[in-house]
Order: sequence, then C-alpha cells, then structure tokens
Amino acid sequence: MKIMMEKHCGAFAENKDQARDLREKYIRPALESSDDIIVLDFSGVDSSTQSFIHALISGFFQELGETALLRFEFHNCTKAVKSIIGTVVNYSLE
Repeated sequence: MKIMMEKHCGAFAENKDQARDLREKYIRPALESSDDIIVLDFSGVDSSTQSFIHALISGFFQELGETALLRFEFHNCTKAVKSIIGTVVNYSLE
C-alpha cells in the first residue's frame, strides 16, 4: 500500500488529527489485513512536526517493535522529514 502524504497533509505535515485519521483509516487496516509493506511517500512534503510523525507511526513501532521496520518504507523524504522519522522510530523502539 502506498500513501501519498502531500495529498493528505499538504507541504507541511503538522495536524495530529490528520495523522490519526491516516493511521486509523489506512495504515492500521492495511497492517492487520495483509503482510504488504506500507509505503509513506513524502513527495511534496517539505517538513513535518515531530508530533505529526509520532501520531502517525509511533504506536506501531511500540506495538510491533523492530518487526515494524520490515513493514514500513518512507520514500522521497527531505532531510528534515527523514530526521524526524528517525527520531520517532528510535524512541518508539526503546
């Protein structure tokens, strides 16, 4: 499954409610119904808040542990977005 993040959150991903909606409407059902990789494509997203990324994915990394690393791919991230994702993933796995 591929989710084009800009379509849902614009160029600046900041709204935690949007992140929660994406998580519950698309990501969670896909994780529960198949073994497919979830691709979050950040094309067109210039930056994000840490709280947005946290709301979007941290629960999965806390629940699944390192197995979640096999289920997610993050494509076309700017350096800023990549850094935030890395931070959230690292502390979610602790």
